[in-house]
Amino acid sequence: MSWTSKTTIALAVIVGAAALAGIAIPLTNQPEFCAGCHTIAPSYQSWAKSSHKDISCVACHVRPGLHGWLTDKVLAGVKDATIAFLGTPTEAHNLKATVDSGVCLSCHRHILRVSEIASRDLPLPVKEVGLVVSHRQHMEAFTVRGQGEGCTTCHAGVVHDEPIKGYPIVIPRGHVSADSKPWYPLYPEGSSLRTRALSDCFRCHDGKMQHDGKVLDRKCDTCHSPEKISGALLFN
Repeated sequence: MSWTSKTTIALAVIVGAAALAGIAIPLTNQPEFCAGCHTIAPSYQSWAKSSHKDISCVACHVRPGLHGWLTDKVLAGVKDATIAFLGTPTEAHNLKATVDSGVCLSCHRHILRVSEIASRDLPLPVKEVGLVVSHRQHMEAFTVRGQGEGCTTCHAGVVHDEPIKGYPIVIPRGHVSADSKPWYPLYPEGSSLRTRALSDCFRCHDGKMQHDGKVLDRKCDTCHSPEKISGALLFN
């Protein structure tokens, strides 16, 4: 085979690969493509009625840049597809996914300046007791702990969980472990989702754990507005 023929074949392969990528990348970026896997279907359904329904799956689950695209989309996608077709797919309630805090903060960076959540942004009954949370302090504490914690440590269910205790929307897990049946039976005993559900604020604010030389207590006014919590039944 002549040099010219080899060059022609090489160019044809490159052009073909580029054309295929040009079709495949936009296609696989669509949430509907993700929903084609029966394991992901429940996650798609919850996303479709969530506050993030106008944001694509890849916008949160794939970090920006070439490294993020190769790691979070290409490699993870090939692994998931291989398991789906050749192995045993993970049950929906045992799926685990990671959303990098940098992705969250690319849209929500203003939250780092917030210490008290405006009552207009709180659902009942939280509106009645207020919410005091320094997001910056929590992010700094997570960094010091070095255990891979971040935004989704508290907000993991904002897109794919169901509201509990009559709340109209999904809110961060406050003291869910005080409820004997959080998310049950949607999240079976021993499942990853049930374990995550029980990892609420009390996981750290247990009256024993320390940060920066101070004990993280469980006093109501640590998280709720002191002037509002008098007489409030926070554990109903």
